[in-house]
Amino acid sequence: MNITPETKVGDLLDANPEAEEALIAIAPKFKALKNPVLRRTVAKVATLEQAARVADMSVNELVRSLRRALGQDAGETEIGSETGASDVDAPTWIAGRAVYEFDADSMLARGETPVGKVSEALAGLAAGESLLVRSTFQVAPLIDALRGKGHEVFTRKVGEDAWEAWVRKA
Repeated sequence: MNITPETKVGDLLDANPEAEEALIAIAPKFKALKNPVLRRTVAKVATLEQAARVADMSVNELVRSLRRALGQDAGETEIGSETGASDVDAPTWIAGRAVYEFDADSMLARGETPVGKVSEALAGLAAGESLLVRSTFQVAPLIDALRGKGHEVFTRKVGEDAWEAWVRKA
């Protein structure tokens, strides 16, 4: 399997079970892959590019590290080094109170998937209302899915291991 930024984490793990330990060695945040709910849901749709954002590292570094760990040529992948942290001022719409707040880490620990719960909550919001998702990592697959549905998303790192993802219903 050729490892690229577009490689799905689940496909990588299915083809290379040893990749789980390699991912954890590269970034301890990937210990979450041991969670069976995360493994059978998010890992199936999340790409390595999104995983790099979760780990707050460059996708180039992640892909090259995985290739080396799995005995492949590390190559010179240069996709960019965006970690997903916002470098723009917060939009004015996040100044208000979020209608709902979610703790993604707690949800995953209980075996729940944030995508389903957040999508359900968004369905009940009026256009322009917002919700907030807090986590110890950037919830990149969720962010990309919500943007794909036309919602406005603003993310920011608010502490060493603290992220906020504000979502405004389209």
